[in-house]
Amino acid sequence: MPNIKSAKKRVKVIETKTLRNKMIKSDLRKALKAAKTAEGDAQNEAVKAAIVKVDKACAKGILHKNNAARKKSQLASLIK
Repeated sequence: MPNIKSAKKRVKVIETKTLRNKMIKSDLRKALKAAKTAEGDAQNEAVKAAIVKVDKACAKGILHKNNAARKKSQLASLIK
């Protein structure tokens, strides 16, 4: 455990950010799974929602931009 006050604060901040990242990743996985399993018109809506989640995760630094681009490309191929 850290002894310095600023180091103790960093531990708390990191825990908070870790929980936020886990929440966003979990939502992203759920959206991707929903997009892959949906059928028909529901699939189009699910894919659009998943693409928004991917963009937000990328903007927050949770996904690398190339990883996000690959996921969006895979989702777009589901619609074709």
